[in-house]
Amino acid sequence: MATIKWNEKARRLFIGHIDYALQEFGVTAASRWFNRKSQIEDTISKFPESFPRERLLLNKQRIYRRAVLMKNFKIVYVYYPSSDIVYIVDIWDMRMNPEILKQRVQ
Repeated sequence: MATIKWNEKARRLFIGHIDYALQEFGVTAASRWFNRKSQIEDTISKFPESFPRERLLLNKQRIYRRAVLMKNFKIVYVYYPSSDIVYIVDIWDMRMNPEILKQRVQ
């Protein structure tokens, strides 16, 4: 099973989205975010290459993949098979300008 590591930016974004969901929509909405994240992490740890490649990042040297977190949000990650580590690099709001994602992921 692959080890999952969150970079600090992605962790802060996720916590911010949970805080927002909790304040605006209540405990149930925040729980959905957390539960969906746990489901995705479980799948990624077992099958790190099962999610599709991120189309917006096909020109990057690394292979970035995406998993839909909620309706308008996705987790962007990269998998390193040699070390069996998955790095979650971003939580992307799909309503934003796609060029911003290209700039945020280096």
